[in-house]
Amino acid sequence: MAIDSQVIDIHELRNSCATCALNESCLPSAIGSRDLALLDDMAKRRRPVERGGFLFREGDRHNALFVVRSGAIKVSTTLSEGDAQVLGFHLPGEILGLDGVAEERHQATAEALEDSTVCEVPFARLSQIAAQIPALQREIYRIVSREYVREQRHPVMMGRKHALTRLALFLHSVSERRRAQELDPQRFHLSMSRQDLANYLGLVIETVSRAFSRLQTLGIIDVDRRRVCILDADALDQLANSEGADLRAIA
Repeated sequence: MAIDSQVIDIHELRNSCATCALNESCLPSAIGSRDLALLDDMAKRRRPVERGGFLFREGDRHNALFVVRSGAIKVSTTLSEGDAQVLGFHLPGEILGLDGVAEERHQATAEALEDSTVCEVPFARLSQIAAQIPALQREIYRIVSREYVREQRHPVMMGRKHALTRLALFLHSVSERRRAQELDPQRFHLSMSRQDLANYLGLVIETVSRAFSRLQTLGIIDVDRRRVCILDADALDQLANSEGADLRAIA
């Protein structure tokens, strides 16, 4: 199928599912009106997920990818001893479901941390359309690569010895992900509980609470329950990338 010669203005597509799936910053500009209509028709199913509801569970058959339109989604897996391990938190504009592509069954569980909305994109249909639109196929590869890089941040975070640097790295990541979606990177609400965050960071909940208090005492952030305001972004960035003597010097 030939790409339509009429290229759509990206700013006109801010509220379409196609834009949500690929987001404004990376939507291939070569996609024309006919191909964009295919994408929009494919991703029209907008699915609300109530807080505590599941998009999919570990072991479920993989049929679709999901793009977060609003809210936040927690992804976790069950360890051999039966405990749950939080693998990550997905924010608006981010994609879920890639875990099930290889085995055709999900390897993790996705649960809404608050009332959320997602776009459900049938994977078989996406693959079919991507084969017809080279720009979209390249974009899918880019998205897969981006998600892989994001997932690698978790073991990097777990490798940090100090709780303060783990928390700083997490808050810095949330800030940068919000900036990429043109949301306020300085002020945000953390949808996850302190227990979920402690699980994700490999810490106990008391240590996470002390780390929040320490960052606030240092004047780097201001915390009011789950609301976070970054007061000194440069210091947060420096702390997120510091260990040992450097950490002591900053603190």
